[in-house]
Amino acid sequence: MFKKRIWRHILIGVAWVVSLGGVVVLMSFIEIKKAEVVCKDVKIYIPGNQYFIDRQEVDKILLANGHILMGRKIENINIHDLETRLRANPFIEFATVYADMDGTITVQITQRQPILRLINRFDQDFYVDQHGLKIPLSANFTARVPVANGFIDELFANRVDTLHSTLARDLFKTAVYISKDSLWSAQIAQLYVNQNHEIELVPRVGSQRILLGNADSLDTKFHNLLVFYKKALPQAGWDAYRVINVKYANQVVGVKNENLKSDSLKSKTASRDTTKTIKDTALIKN
Repeated sequence: MFKKRIWRHILIGVAWVVSLGGVVVLMSFIEIKKAEVVCKDVKIYIPGNQYFIDRQEVDKILLANGHILMGRKIENINIHDLETRLRANPFIEFATVYADMDGTITVQITQRQPILRLINRFDQDFYVDQHGLKIPLSANFTARVPVANGFIDELFANRVDTLHSTLARDLFKTAVYISKDSLWSAQIAQLYVNQNHEIELVPRVGSQRILLGNADSLDTKFHNLLVFYKKALPQAGWDAYRVINVKYANQVVGVKNENLKSDSLKSKTASRDTTKTIKDTALIKN
């Protein structure tokens, strides 16, 4: 019985040695085969509907040092270096490069997604992406995102960078909130920062300014604005108010459009004068 146990352990040990030997031989064979593989094709994938960077620009980055990939042995191509160079591009959020045994190098690009275009008071113009990072404009593509301008002090050093001011972060937070709601995405065309460094919203429909203040309690503020849109504006008219103040969480303050009242009075006066003229002319003719 004891001898049977010994032989069992010996057989198991031999089996493990044979298996490990097979793995080593197989790995050696793969390494030898890999050393002989030559790059035959480069496939580039750039998903999404943003076109900040195209295949030609990716090709330029891959060939930046004058090394042509096609025809080179895969083992002589520094895949990690290719990824590093791609990720250095301000429009590329993430890049993955890998080689197959058939000689194909695959490049997968994830572009940054702009949420807001920001123009500061020094006329510096840049995007803010979905992570709140500043990125430059592109010569290839203009993103259809809200524009924020006015008394904005946030500077841009022409490189990917974080937002430094509270106001800029509030603008980003507001833009993200708007982008996630189909109604407000369709209605809000622009964000403006006034002299008091308060955020104002510029709507596509209506001439009024919407005073948001800051990015605190956005759910409450936009809910109040929606209620005002549904209940007050249909009765008073879309141009009845020049300012809709929603910066206070518990109320909405509407400032009437005095020009509209003045124009209305002028219109009524002009209408009466025209009636008088018609009557007087009629008297003359008779």
